[in-house]
Amino acid sequence: MKRFLLLLPFLAACSNTPQITSYLKPYRIDVRQGNLVTQEMVVQLKPGLTREQVRFILGSPLVADMFHVDRWDYVYRFQPGHGEAQQRHLAVFFQDNKLTRVAGDVVADDGSQADAPKPAQVIDIPAPAAADAAKQEKK
Repeated sequence: MKRFLLLLPFLAACSNTPQITSYLKPYRIDVRQGNLVTQEMVVQLKPGLTREQVRFILGSPLVADMFHVDRWDYVYRFQPGHGEAQQRHLAVFFQDNKLTRVAGDVVADDGSQADAPKPAQVIDIPAPAAADAAKQEKK
């Protein structure tokens, strides 16, 4: 009887029980790459800002193409340990070293959870004179 009890674990290992590897998965870390640009950062952008001011607000661009000198690209990619990768893109355009427009899929996010990116959109930044005139028309 004692020998049977000693052999019981070995017999159980050979049975048709589900494999333990189906329950255990390796740990995978969350991978964040690029520049995380939030809506609060984009709100600070105004037309006419210099490149240095934009760099101060958004950080250094991930892509500064020498063929498109007047365009900076901010790309952010989030790969959760288990799940699908999500990516965001923001392009900042300059003319005569002054900010003219911003384009991309800007999503308000605090970095704690990456939601699915919205479709690309162009954000027009009103000129300071036009903004003052719009405020006076509202009054």
